[in-house]
Amino acid sequence: MGKQKIDIEYPLAIKSPALIWEQISSAHGLERWFADHVNEEDGMFTFTWGEPWTEQDIREAHVLESVVNDHIRLKWDEEDDDTYFEMRIAKSDLTHQLNLLITDFADDDDVDGLKILWESMLDRLHRASGL
Repeated sequence: MGKQKIDIEYPLAIKSPALIWEQISSAHGLERWFADHVNEEDGMFTFTWGEPWTEQDIREAHVLESVVNDHIRLKWDEEDDDTYFEMRIAKSDLTHQLNLLITDFADDDDVDGLKILWESMLDRLHRASGL
């Protein structure tokens, strides 16, 4: 079974890429909306969902590429293929509004579930930061 590329465009209510950059590229920013706990050390992020007294899901991703105020691309450690997930800040040519562009990959039978998960996380980003 193959992986399908997913692209999601999320409009941002800000004018400065620096404001969203902190939210998508730092452990502190990601902990506000992406995972319950995030640690970063030497280009490796450790994401934890759940609390220590409950069942936890812990995953690690390393940074493949990072350009300040532009994009960050990460790869889950357990993935052996060419997949990654990326968060990119882009300005719309038409509206001149900033958008957060998400690229991710899902198994063919899990595309809808992954889109719903990202939409939920982006909603958390908006509620946590007003972006």
